[in-house]
Amino acid sequence: MRIGELATRTGVSERSLRYYETQGLLIADRTPGGHREYADPAVDRVIRIQELYAAGLNSRKIFQILPCMRDVDGGPSSIATPALAADLRLERARIDRLIGELERSRDVLDAVIATAGTGLA
Repeated sequence: MRIGELATRTGVSERSLRYYETQGLLIADRTPGGHREYADPAVDRVIRIQELYAAGLNSRKIFQILPCMRDVDGGPSSIATPALAADLRLERARIDRLIGELERSRDVLDAVIATAGTGLA
């Protein structure tokens, strides 16, 4: 499939897909005319990349993780290393801290909303 179809099927811009390619996250074959051609599994791979970005990982870390994942089910691969697992535990701890900060912010907002709702503000 061409880049436009991959963009449509994944909801990711063509610009982002080109960026993924420059980062080594996505591979495209080239037609004799120079157009990018993607295999069907590219859809799952782009979705996985998006999920990892949404988890707060950067492209360098995603580059390390992708070979250790299966695109269809996202399960672990036998090439995952203990060092990678340690890095991912650190990433998970960072995300947990962010969640804690967001929960505290939500609690403050809830208190302000409750106060405003009583007309005391």
